[in-house]
Amino acid sequence: MIDPVALAQALIRCPSVTPDDAGALGALAAALEPLGFACHRLRFSAAGTPDVDNLYARWGTGGRHFCFAGHTDVVPVGDRAGWSIDPFAAEIVDGQLYGRGASDMKGAIAAFVAAAERFLAGRDPAACSVSLLITGDEEGPAVNGTVKVLDWMQGRGERPDAFLVGEPTSESVLGDMMKIGRRGSMNVTLTALGAQGHVAYPHLADNPNHRLVRMLDRLIAEPLDQGNEWFQASSLQITTIDVANAATNVIPAKAAARFNIRFNDLHSSATLSEWIAAKLAPDAGHYAMDVQVSGESFLTPPGALSDLVGRAIAAVRPAAPKLSTTGGTSDARFIRKFGPVVEFGLPSRTMHKVDERAATADIADLARIYAAVLDGFFG
Repeated sequence: MIDPVALAQALIRCPSVTPDDAGALGALAAALEPLGFACHRLRFSAAGTPDVDNLYARWGTGGRHFCFAGHTDVVPVGDRAGWSIDPFAAEIVDGQLYGRGASDMKGAIAAFVAAAERFLAGRDPAACSVSLLITGDEEGPAVNGTVKVLDWMQGRGERPDAFLVGEPTSESVLGDMMKIGRRGSMNVTLTALGAQGHVAYPHLADNPNHRLVRMLDRLIAEPLDQGNEWFQASSLQITTIDVANAATNVIPAKAAARFNIRFNDLHSSATLSEWIAAKLAPDAGHYAMDVQVSGESFLTPPGALSDLVGRAIAAVRPAAPKLSTTGGTSDARFIRKFGPVVEFGLPSRTMHKVDERAATADIADLARIYAAVLDGFFG
């Protein structure tokens, strides 16, 4: 039997800081192929972005199809001196597996494999299908990863009936939260345009700083909404204001600001772009704006899939998971176009932090929960 903790250690020991694979996908394929999975290494590229390695592995050729999804890339270690243990040594101390990616999300990927092994033993490959969609691009631009693997799958006629993403969704204890949706995210660069001049002769210049302040004030004067049953209120947050003016006696020609909007399903990136334009209408012709959309908001309504995962959790841990849409973005924003998706994984307390870690007992129980999900899904 595959030990999910040992497999998690093997994955952590591959320093796969996005977009480098560092052998992680090879280690995963080496665990899957003996179980009968057909593994496809998929490398995608696009102008201006790094090439990315991905893995799609499938067991079975017929019946209903369940897909586990996740990523082997990790964020940088940050302050190396602050780690009490080598971030890629995957050491276990007092029942905690330390290492970059332990919670986000190599522990969950190892649990995918262990769960699949337990469930598939003795099964008919013509009667059910289980797959893993693993990218090396979730922590990066997310251009050459999950979205392109999904397109590749669609081109082959593969469309799973349900997806589970192994992001670290639990809060205090394993099983206390799953994600059934996510807010959308858009980043806006707003540049106010003016005319340079001497500060002592402002009537001969046009100060873009003053214009930028007025425009930003209009955008943050009132809340976007109050939220709804499943989503918290949308939020516009200014992240930086940049003028790059070293002189004390010069009015600059332009001034820029960036802001992010995390929005619920009362909006779309298109309607918010229209709202911004309406708010800035008094300054039309005197500003430039660039909008980058990371993803739209989505919701998998509570029902069959979330109930299935909830029952699987209850079979292993005495927890009733809260259904949530909080947090940042994930690759579920791409997957939701192809089928119902929920996210459930390890506690998130240490993800992206120094001394990231996961309890070995949680990794073992997560494998049991994922196996129970498969049992329930396939009856």
